[in-house]
Amino acid sequence: MLIKILNLIILLFVPFIMIGIIKKTKAFWSGKKGSPILQPLYDFIRLIKKDFVISTTTSEVFQIAPIINIVAVIFAGLFVPLASGSAIINIPAGLIVFAYTLGLGKFLSLISAMDTGSSFEGMGASREACFTTIVEPAFFILIASIMALSGNYTFDSLSKIVSSAGSYGVLIIIFAIMILFIMLLVEGSRVPVDDPTTHLELTMIHEVMILDNSGVDLALFTWANSIKMMLISSLIAKLVIPETLGCGVTILCYLAVMFLISILIGTIESSMARLRMSHVLEFVFIMSSLALVVLSLVVSTFGGV
Repeated sequence: MLIKILNLIILLFVPFIMIGIIKKTKAFWSGKKGSPILQPLYDFIRLIKKDFVISTTTSEVFQIAPIINIVAVIFAGLFVPLASGSAIINIPAGLIVFAYTLGLGKFLSLISAMDTGSSFEGMGASREACFTTIVEPAFFILIASIMALSGNYTFDSLSKIVSSAGSYGVLIIIFAIMILFIMLLVEGSRVPVDDPTTHLELTMIHEVMILDNSGVDLALFTWANSIKMMLISSLIAKLVIPETLGCGVTILCYLAVMFLISILIGTIESSMARLRMSHVLEFVFIMSSLALVVLSLVVSTFGGV
């Protein structure tokens, strides 16, 4: 029970720390001191205290979308292995529930943007939906291949790759990390796919979708987005942390992986600009290519090649 409570606390609060580390890393590479690591949490509290404005052109969909989105993301997080190396809810159908619960939250955020009647936000929703349709199949190919390889149909299969794939195990882990990291950049709206700090019309994707949101609604959308980043990072942690470690060491290793991923994201955002919109799809399609490589390695393992 204590482990589940710890996982829940990490699920709710570590995303703020990850965003804070990313901003601190970007400030470091810019030669600045930067804001405190807990600044995203302070900003979240500040937004909750603010009043919000709702356009008269919107319907009830716009009002309920932020709540359903954050609930969907938190519920999906219950099926992902977190600090202890196990999920709060660990069932064979966890992959399906995780993916389509996140999809429900994404769907509500898309129709919320379109509900404003703004062609600008509709453009952002169209771009977001386009990237999601590419990311989702690649994610399913990757995780389903690994589950079939290990014979374990939960996310615990991610830590059994080496023992199941033999000589191909290390390759599969490397490709899986690359796939999940690209997915993190896409779903987290980070550079080079998106830029969370931009206000240029031609380059905005996620940020343009929430331009009409303010106060609590804006706080919930930004919180949900940071939780998604942490959930995908948790899958990467499950790949690299051995399952033979004790609970205390696993928790420390998990937090270290979250820290390193945050620094890596901040370094990437400091060293390169976002891609041109025409090249973003090419970057996202790398996920599909690598997922097919993983599938071929799994098939080769079954065939004894």
